[in-house]
Amino acid sequence: MLRISGYVPLSVCIIVSFAGNLLAQRGKGELALHPDLWAQPTPDTQAGSPKNEVSADYKIGNGDVLQISVWGEPQLTQRVTVRPDGNISLPLIHEVHLSGLNSTAAQALLNERFAQYILNPRATVIVLEVHSKLVYVMGRVQHPGAYPLAVPLNVVQLIALAGGVTEHAKQKQVYVLHPDGGRVNVNYKAILEGRRRGDDVALSPGDTVVVP
Repeated sequence: MLRISGYVPLSVCIIVSFAGNLLAQRGKGELALHPDLWAQPTPDTQAGSPKNEVSADYKIGNGDVLQISVWGEPQLTQRVTVRPDGNISLPLIHEVHLSGLNSTAAQALLNERFAQYILNPRATVIVLEVHSKLVYVMGRVQHPGAYPLAVPLNVVQLIALAGGVTEHAKQKQVYVLHPDGGRVNVNYKAILEGRRRGDDVALSPGDTVVVP
C-alpha cells in the first residue's frame, strides 16, 4: 500500500478528508437550520439585562436619554438627556420641551421647529434609556433593583425580568408597595399556576414589588 512521508496510508488520508468535508457540510446545514445554537450571548440576552423596548405611546420624561436625528442632516444627530425642566438643547432650534410627549408628537414638534431652517425636515426621536419611569423589585429574586417602565408591566412580568424568584421565596406572600403608601398583596404562585390570573397587578412608576 502506498504511504505518504512513510507514515500515513493514502487511503486513510482520503477517508479523513472525505469525512472532514462531510462534517463541514453538515455543520453548515445545522448552522442554517439552528443559528441560535451558534450565536454568542449578548448583554441583552443575559438574565437581568432586559432589552430596552419602548412602547409607541410611551411619554418622554425628565432624565430620559434620546437619540435625535434629521434625515439628510447628519450634523443634527444628537444624543441628549431630557433635563429636569423637560427641555433638550439642539443646534439651530436651541431649547425644545419634549417631556410629556410620545415619540410621534416629539418628532412633529421638531419638524415644525426645524422647518424654519430646513426644507421639509424629517426628524426621528428614539428613546434610548428610560430613567423617568422606574419600578423596583426587592427581596428573593435573582436580580433585585430598578427597572424601566418603558412598556406596560405587571408583577409577574417584572419578576421574570428580574430573573425569577429564588429557591426559598414565599411566592404566596408577594406584595406591591405604591409610592403613596398603599399595599396590594399578590399570590404569585397562584397566578403562575393559572388559578388567579386576574389578581396580577399592573405596575405604575415608583411601585416596588417585594418578594419575601
